[in-house]
Amino acid sequence: MSEKLRGMTEIIFNITYLFLIWLMVIKMKLNKEKLQYKQQKVGEHLLLAFFLLAVGDTGHVGFRAYAYMLGGVEKYSALVGYGALATAITVTLFYIVFLYVWKYRFNKEFGIFHYFLIALGIIRIIILFLPQNNWSSLNQPNIWSLIRNIPLTVQGLSVAFLMYIDAEKTKDITFRWISIMIFISYACYIPVILFNNINPMIGLLMIPKTIAYLLAGYIGYRGVFVSGKIKP
Repeated sequence: MSEKLRGMTEIIFNITYLFLIWLMVIKMKLNKEKLQYKQQKVGEHLLLAFFLLAVGDTGHVGFRAYAYMLGGVEKYSALVGYGALATAITVTLFYIVFLYVWKYRFNKEFGIFHYFLIALGIIRIIILFLPQNNWSSLNQPNIWSLIRNIPLTVQGLSVAFLMYIDAEKTKDITFRWISIMIFISYACYIPVILFNNINPMIGLLMIPKTIAYLLAGYIGYRGVFVSGKIKP
C-alpha cells in the first residue's frame, strides 16, 4: 500500500470513528434524563468516560488526519504529537471514571487497591508531561513509551478484571462484554507498545483496538441507556 493510499484510508477510518463515537455520546446524553433512578449514577459516569474518550481521540485522530491533509505527518509532527498527548491524558481519566462506573454498577466501596489505581492514573499524567517524552517528534524514545504505558496497562486491565469478576457473579451481560472489549483493546495495544519500533506494520493493530472501544461504548449505551430507561 502506497503512503498516499495508506494516509487516505487512515483519514476515512478516523473520521468515521469520530462521527460514531460522538454520535454515541450525544445519544447517551439525550437518554440520560430518562434513566431509572438506580441507573443514573452509572449512566452519568459512563457518559463522562466516553465523552473524555471522544474529546481525546478528536485531538489525536483529528490532528493526525488534519496533518495528512496539510501535507503529511512528518511535516506537522508537533501537531500529531500533541494530539497523542491529548488522548493519552483523556484515556487515563477514562479509566479513573470507569472505576466509578464499576463502583456504582455493582454497589461497591473503594479500598486501598482502588485508590492505588487512581494514584496510578495521576502518576501517569505527571509522567506524560515530562520533556523526555518528546511529543513534538515522530521518533519518540521507546523507553518512555514503555514507562508511560505501564501505569495505564495496570490501571486499565485491573478495572476490566474488577468489572469482569463482578459481572460474572451477578450475570451482568452488559458489563461482562464491556470488560471483554477492554481486554481485546489491550491485546491489540500491548504489541504496538512493545514492537511498533521494530515493525511499524504492527501499528495496524490500533484499528481493532479502536473498534473494541467503540463496541464497548455501544454495548454500554444499549445496556444502560436503552435497557435502563424508565418505562412509559
